[in-house]
Amino acid sequence: MAFRRPSPPDDGFALRMAVLYGAIFTFVGIQLPFLPVWLQAKGLDVREIGLVLAMAVVARPVILPAAMRIIDRRGWAKGPLVAAAWAACITFVAVALSDSFAAIIITFAISALPQALILPLTDAYALRGLAARERAYGSVRLWGSIAFIAANLGGGFVLERVGASHLIWALVVAIAATALSASVQTPLGPVSRDTDATDQRAPSLWRSPGFVAVVAATSLIQASHAVLNGFASLQWEAKGLTGPVIGALWAIGVLAEIGLFAVSARVMARLRPIDLIGLGAVGATLRWTAMAFDPPALLLPALQCLHGLSFGATHLGAMHFLAGFAAGRQGATAQGDYSTIVAAVFALEMGFSGVLVEQFGAYAYLAMAASALAGAVIVAVARRVTAQDGIA
Repeated sequence: MAFRRPSPPDDGFALRMAVLYGAIFTFVGIQLPFLPVWLQAKGLDVREIGLVLAMAVVARPVILPAAMRIIDRRGWAKGPLVAAAWAACITFVAVALSDSFAAIIITFAISALPQALILPLTDAYALRGLAARERAYGSVRLWGSIAFIAANLGGGFVLERVGASHLIWALVVAIAATALSASVQTPLGPVSRDTDATDQRAPSLWRSPGFVAVVAATSLIQASHAVLNGFASLQWEAKGLTGPVIGALWAIGVLAEIGLFAVSARVMARLRPIDLIGLGAVGATLRWTAMAFDPPALLLPALQCLHGLSFGATHLGAMHFLAGFAAGRQGATAQGDYSTIVAAVFALEMGFSGVLVEQFGAYAYLAMAASALAGAVIVAVARRVTAQDGIA
């Protein structure tokens, strides 16, 4: 009779991580669509709102690379995650209590620093803990996507009930739930001493062709969503689609992402991470090329389903690549550098997207298709060099 290795005990780690992802994306799902509404209710104009929201992007390169390297060097795991979550909670209360533009932008900039740490730390923590327990990342991360949809819908309900000026307190509750959830996470044991050698290689992450290629490719693919994120709702409204229909189209995209995450264990058993990123690049290229030619409304649900590839497959492939490549004490560093570059490239393409839409309308999506196609080309080259980095 063949010997079967016993399964790791279920200590509730996956469940606690699912709750944490749910709390994080409840906050994100309210903040993205509704924070500008609160800022407008506080008397800020469009320019001032844009400056406040830009602080979230600026915070990543300011804090992530250095902070994540310190965390890896010290071998910290749960502590920084809990500290970042509570710091974000406390400072966001200060945002909620601010009235003037000056007070809001200062407090929001301060709060954006610990907020920038939460998701990369959570991903690094989850990937390490789930790998030790032989659990799939996607089946845990999908609860964040579910919470995002619920928060989109629930945020609109809260807005109607309490008004724009009090909506900020829903965000305070969500970030407090995030801090509480981080506090009850299962502690991870110390990194095995046989990985200490990786500490000496930490500065060489960017000397690895595989790491550089994967970060470059995923950044270009994820940034290719800029026109969609910034202008799709306006374009669909101009086509005569109603608010509920537009909301349903956004929900279809996230549901496709959830579907992929739900079967991620089976997918990852058959595909290398770099292959999954390649699927994301192909899906994004097809999606944006079709969107450039103003497809009829009946085709939009099918095109939104490609979000499962353009975002979902790209993100899943990147997370599994980082988990395999940045073993041991480089996990936080890799997540921090990855998040920083993705944010920077996304901000750059978002900045150009407004000009492109103004000049070329829907044809602006062709620039996004070119970005995704460039990612696909990099992936084609990276399939060879990632094998040299030991990523199966």
